[in-house]
Amino acid sequence: MAIAIRAKQGLTRRQLLVRSASTIALAGIGSLAKPYLSRAADRPQIACGLQSGDVSTDSAVIWARADRPARMQVECSTVESFKTIIRSGSAAALPGSDFTSKLLLDQLPPGQDIFYRVRFDDIAEGEISGATQIGHFRTAPVEQTSISFVWSGDTAGQGWGIDRSRGGMQTYRTMLENRPDFFIHSGDHIYADCPVPSELKLPDGSIWRNIVTEEKSVVALSLAQFRGNYKYNLLDDNLRAFNAEVPMFAQWDDHEVTNDWSPIGSADATGYAEDGTSRLVARARRAFHEFMPMRATPEQAGRVYRRIGYGPLLDVFLIDMRSYRDSTWNKRDDKGETYILGPAQLAWLKRELVASDATWKVIAADLPIGLISEDAIALGDGPPDRREHEIADLLSFMKRAGVRNTVWLTADMHYTAAHHYDPNRAVFRDFEPFWEFVSGPLHAGTWGPGELDNTFGPKAMFQKGCSAEQRENLAPCFGLQFFGRVDIDGKTGVMTVTLKDVDNRNLWSVDIEPRLDARPGQIMAQHI
Repeated sequence: MAIAIRAKQGLTRRQLLVRSASTIALAGIGSLAKPYLSRAADRPQIACGLQSGDVSTDSAVIWARADRPARMQVECSTVESFKTIIRSGSAAALPGSDFTSKLLLDQLPPGQDIFYRVRFDDIAEGEISGATQIGHFRTAPVEQTSISFVWSGDTAGQGWGIDRSRGGMQTYRTMLENRPDFFIHSGDHIYADCPVPSELKLPDGSIWRNIVTEEKSVVALSLAQFRGNYKYNLLDDNLRAFNAEVPMFAQWDDHEVTNDWSPIGSADATGYAEDGTSRLVARARRAFHEFMPMRATPEQAGRVYRRIGYGPLLDVFLIDMRSYRDSTWNKRDDKGETYILGPAQLAWLKRELVASDATWKVIAADLPIGLISEDAIALGDGPPDRREHEIADLLSFMKRAGVRNTVWLTADMHYTAAHHYDPNRAVFRDFEPFWEFVSGPLHAGTWGPGELDNTFGPKAMFQKGCSAEQRENLAPCFGLQFFGRVDIDGKTGVMTVTLKDVDNRNLWSVDIEPRLDARPGQIMAQHI
């Protein structure tokens, strides 16, 4: 993956015309000027559409993939006509990154619709250019204005791939109709461990017919196969259209690697590197970062957890519940130290929450807190145990530090739900009430609601999934595909969370008033 190159300041239309005229004049000097090739086959093409991501008040990451070695050229404007180019830049797309390329556009105006156009130039013959595609994103505001975004997870799971006769991945089309400012993908962008067969039989006797590719026909083990999972999803028209219009804040969960993976214990025949890390996980991580429009983290290559500020009303904390966890099943009788976040990430999250001045602090998690699972956090009724200790530590810290207005968003469970956590219902009570919202799948099998434990006092205020009669792993065509929408009012600061389905129906909604009381003093450094 090409390292993002800082974009150049924009040129006026007059400057562009002058520069273009000079270039043409120079190209015409002498009799050895190379001919301009016009055949489409001679030109590098955009292979998988466009993406933008990690948008802030003044910057964004642009992503595209070429079909051969090339150089990505990006220009952006605040007007759709591109009358004035405000920023431009380029980055290489080379075989080492499977021809993916990223560019960090910075020094952008805040709170603005930004239109960008991308093309690829031949890596050796710069005058040979491919077709241009246009994308859009909106930079975060610096003033207190209204914000909307959507979240969900779980794409192309359980063998349910792209059936074009059934409209493909329709939830992406529905989310685009909502015109959000950005999208949080809560993980399971791919199902590397779930091959896609050509056909699947449905309960009513009809046939689900998938598009099939070689790399998506087997469990992913090689780097090419992991990459092929992302390329498979990008064959879908709905997903490409959504990516071109809505920036993504990406995090990962387990199926980017394999089911329920952990740092030690998830490996293939190639085993572990000299530093003890899984080679399988390393290949999966590399492919994930190649195909996601994410900022690089200089202090730690390959890091997923990060904070994205989206104006005075919102900070988003994307956490990673995979990379630093213990390597055991989440069972009470297991011994030894256990983690879900790990000490370094937990300390980072505490610091960043305390440092945040935003009204709302959204913690985007790849797993829910209170749903009982051997892969996740909750163990069943009772006081905190094993991985729950980290969550108890975090929740009590936020109470002592006066961190207000936190909301947790997640996916993973393949149904949608609203959970309210209250110490008055809990065994562990040293925290303040908060909400957790679950949504998904985007395009995968649907499951029924899970069981909550009482450690942190969750109550399911709403939940919807498949029924016992419908049976688990219900196909996407039966309409139980879900996402959530969040609206923050610019005047009142009220957050409205709406759980929605693939047909854009509002299933359930709640308005949450922000607490504006001051924090109870400074937290001491040793508490973090």
